[in-house]
This record gives sequence, C-alpha cells and structure tokens, in this order.
Amino acid sequence: MDFTTFSNSRASSHAIPTPHPFRLQPSSFSFQLRFLNLKPLGLVENRLVARCTSGSDELGSVNGLPFTPNKLFVQEAIGAEYGEGFETFRADGPLKVDVDYLNDKLQDGFLQRIRYAMKPDEAYGLIFSWDNVADTRALKKKAWKQLASEEGKDIPEGSDMQRLMLYAGADHVLHKHFLSDGAENELDRLKFRFSQLYYDNLLKLERPMEGIKDWLEAVYTARIPCAVVSSLDRRNMVEALERMGLKKYFQAIVTEEDGMESIAHRFLSAAVKLDRKPSKCVVFEDDPRGVTAAHNCTMMAVALIGAHPAYDLGQADLAVANFSELSVINLRRLFADKGPTFMDLQKQFIEKNPPKRKLTIDTIF
Repeated sequence: MDFTTFSNSRASSHAIPTPHPFRLQPSSFSFQLRFLNLKPLGLVENRLVARCTSGSDELGSVNGLPFTPNKLFVQEAIGAEYGEGFETFRADGPLKVDVDYLNDKLQDGFLQRIRYAMKPDEAYGLIFSWDNVADTRALKKKAWKQLASEEGKDIPEGSDMQRLMLYAGADHVLHKHFLSDGAENELDRLKFRFSQLYYDNLLKLERPMEGIKDWLEAVYTARIPCAVVSSLDRRNMVEALERMGLKKYFQAIVTEEDGMESIAHRFLSAAVKLDRKPSKCVVFEDDPRGVTAAHNCTMMAVALIGAHPAYDLGQADLAVANFSELSVINLRRLFADKGPTFMDLQKQFIEKNPPKRKLTIDTIF
C-alpha cells in the first residue's frame, strides 16, 4: 500500500461498529481531513511476512486473503520525539499533522463542552496496547520453544534469554541461538516457520489478560470510548477480539493496514479515530518505550507492572499491578491537578503599560 488516506484511517474504525448505548460524535476536524492521504514514512525492509499454516498457500494468503508485511517481530521506533506526526497531502498541497495540530483541531465544540461539563468522563479516550489486551508474550514464548524443539536447540532458562525472546527482533534471536556460522541461508526459513507457529497459537487464543474484561465493562458503562493498537493485521485482530468477547468494547482499532511507522504514531491515529485530542487520552502500557511514546504525544500513561519491574516504569503517571486495581475515578485524578486545559496551547499575553494620565490646569474665573 503506497498511500493511506486519512479518511480511511478514521473510517476504518467502523470495522468494529460503535455499540449501544453510545456512539462517537464526529467533529468538524473529520470533514477537513476527508481527502487527506497519509504518506507512510517507515521502511519496509526487515519486516517479517507472517503467514498462518491453517489455510495458507505458497503465495502467503490465508483462506484467500493475502497477508501483508508487518512489524510484529521487529522493535518499532518510539516516535514523536519532537512532536512530529504525519505528513499528509490534499488538493492544495502537503499538510503537516503533528501533535500540536491534532490538539488544536480536535478541540471540543460548543455542544460537546456542555455535555462534558455534565459528564466529564466521556471527554477521555482510552488507548490499549494489544500486548495488554491479550497475553501475546506467552504466545511468542511458546512459538520460540516450539521452533527450538523442531530444530533440536536448547533455549537457556535465564532471565536474559527470556527477555531477549520477548522484546528483541526475530533476526537477533535467530542469529544468537539458532543459526550456526555459515548458515545465513536458513534465516528466511526459520523466520517464516516462527511466524507460522505464532499465528497458529494466535488462532487458539480465547482468554484475555486477567482483569481487563471487568475494566472494559466499567469504562463501557461510563461511556468512555476505547481503542486498541497493534502491528497485527486487521483480520486476525478482529477475530481474536471476537473469540475473547471484547469486540464490543473497542470503538476503534489501529492495525498494520493503517501504515503507522512508530508506536507514537499508532497512538495518534487512535486519538483521531476516537475523535479525542491527544492531551485527553490515556494509554495503557507495560513497556517503558510505550510510556515514553504516550508522553511524546501529550497523553497520560498508566503502566502495568509485570513485564517490566516497577522501577523501569517510574515515568508513568500511574503504575498498577493489574487492571483490577483501576477504577474510573483514577482517570479523573490523572487530570484533576492539571485542570480541563492541561497541555493545551496557551497564548502569551504581553501587558502594555497604561497610558500616562495627562494633567491639565483648570482656571476658574
């Protein structure tokens, strides 16, 4: 896909229809960007073409639908270090859509401000990393062990190796523990087989992360819109959400088809689809890189302790052991000390000195 329209980026959220009892209200910003095209800036090399063994063929299709390259097994850039966003195109020329631009254009309208004054929880947007919705790390670890068993390799049980399998790129793990000297020609075969095992395990996934369903039910009752982001392809994402019974809770999804090049850009895309400005969004992450990406986008970050120790997640605005510790009041407290205009652009007013009073002399005759 050479170009991705910005309108498709927003409209693709309707792949998961907005459930009752609430639906997102479109803003004027959606009409301004209707014909914008996104220019994907990411490199396509080092992407791993993932195919599923169930119903797959030699051309890399699954049940008749072709797989596209994804970044599932490649460490992504954090992104938005300087607030940069997307480079878009429209009829009158290119347009830079960055963090400040979205915070400005996604401002609440008059009627929205009245509604959010009465129901402030609805003003927020929640963004979940796919790794915190499903236990994908267990899937990845299982796939590595299956591949090692097939290849007759032994995987060390140390914590360093476990961390390497979960967070390093597939190429690095294969070079370090699977490939011998002079066996570079085996790299593509092993990568392909690893992706097959991973997707086979994904098709069997039926249980979400502990506590997330109760938390999603709570925010669903509070009418807070949610989005999930991943480098997974859309079809597998939607099917996995259906199997876990979580599909109705997410009003937007961001997948490989959206063409985002970094973690931060996925968060920004989710904010656009939710029709919430980035500074009103809360990201749920368990990776310090994801927490940094959220802050780069002026979003709040709630860290889940587990995959990384608490001291690695100190930069998060809130850290919890699991979703069962959260309540809607926690979201209000994240913004309580900052006020409703937290991180909004502020104009600087320069006070002018008042004009000097002219003294006159009145003569009375």
